[in-house]
Parts: sequence; structure tokens; C-alpha cells
Amino acid sequence: MSVLLKLFQNQYISIIAGGFGGILTAWLTQRVLNRRGVFSYSVTHNIVGITTEDPIFGSFAVTWNGKEVSNLYLSTITMRNESLNDYESVVVKTYTSDTSLMSEQTQLLDSPNILEWSENYKERLHVEEGQTPSEDQWSMYTGRREHVIPIFNRGETITITYLNSAQTSSTPNIWLSITKKGVKLKYRGQHNQILGIPQAQAAFVGVLIGLIILVALALLVSEPWVIGLTAMMYGFVAQIPGAYTIKLLRFAREAVGG
Repeated sequence: MSVLLKLFQNQYISIIAGGFGGILTAWLTQRVLNRRGVFSYSVTHNIVGITTEDPIFGSFAVTWNGKEVSNLYLSTITMRNESLNDYESVVVKTYTSDTSLMSEQTQLLDSPNILEWSENYKERLHVEEGQTPSEDQWSMYTGRREHVIPIFNRGETITITYLNSAQTSSTPNIWLSITKKGVKLKYRGQHNQILGIPQAQAAFVGVLIGLIILVALALLVSEPWVIGLTAMMYGFVAQIPGAYTIKLLRFAREAVGG
């Protein structure tokens, strides 16, 4: 055992072992970074108007291009590339079962670029001059869409807004799927945010930081009332250091990812 210990204490062997350890760590880190592909999306619905008969306020009618519809919603899908990689030719599919998709607006945020329909989708909706869309084509247009993102860099966000008419009195459901090898799509519901971070995440990290502070206070401070007062004051603002910590970790992650 003593011989083995002396062997590890040898400076040349330590340098060689450290070098191999660094290479192994870098290789494993790069493997993790290259494998991590996550997109997240959320959907918000804002009602524009409804067609109804009210005994007090009277009759209301909503029309779209001169045609009366039961209701109109503006539904916005927001999708973000949370991975550490950039992707090309990402196919984004939107679909619904309880509303009719009408006109749309797309954008790659912080840029003038919009999203185009995929070639396959355009071909299937193509109508010869002088002809009218078939029932299948109209059903496809109102039930699903298919766009292509030519280049989707890390940290970028796209938005797709649909004017739509729900087929029931409930808020419509619109979902998203993607076609890209190695990428996982996650749905994230709408949450209240603090400094751009969901409050639940900021609060959780803030509590963890608070526990570390509490342990440090218990070791360094002898007065219990000081510890209690400090812990109580920190509890009022725990979400703020939690949010900044998450932002710092994201910044570090993006820096490591290039």
C-alpha cells in the first residue's frame, strides 16, 4: 500500500494522470453537450370575440372574412431552443382536434425572418388554377400546419400565432411536434415569472441557497435572534437570488457550449 501511495505521489505520474483525467473529462463533457437537444414550447390563448345572445346586452356576432363564426381566438405558440447545439431544417408541425386554424403569423424573434411551409405541405395543399380546394385539403389546412426553420440556433425563439375558431365553448387545444433527430420537445405551461425565470424554479433554487446561508449562520453567528431575523428577511426575497443564480448557470452553460 505504501509503495502504491508513493507511486501516486510522484509528480510525473501525477501530471500524466491529471492530463488523462482532463482529456477524459473534456471528452465526457463534449459527449453530453452534443447529445443534449431540448426544445420547449408553450401556448397562450386570447379570445377575440364570441357570437352569442345575451338577455341584457343583446346580440353579438363575430365574423371572419364576412362569414359568421361562433368565436375567434388568437393563439400564440412560443418555442425555444434550450439545447447547446444549433440545428438546420427543423420541421415544426402544429395540430389540433377542437378548433379551426385560420390565418397565421410566424416569426423568428429578434429577426425579420418568418417561417415558410414545408415543401411537402405546400404540395399537398396545391390547387391548380381555376380549381377549388378539396375537402381533404381544407381539413388539412384548418387542422394542422407544417413549417420549416432553416437555421435554429441555441437560445433562439420562434412564435407562431393562429387566428382560430374553437369548435366547443372551451378554450381550444393546439399542440406542437417536431421532426429532428436527437431533439426532445417539452411542453411548458405558462407560469408567473420573476426576472424572466419561472417563479417556481426561482423559489426552489432560492430555498437551496437559503439553506446554505442558514448553515453558515449557524456556524458563524452565536445569537439565535440574529439567525432567525436574517433567515426571515431572506425568505421575503428568496426568489430574487434564485432567479439570478439560474441566469448565471444558464450563462455559464451557454459559455461552455460555445
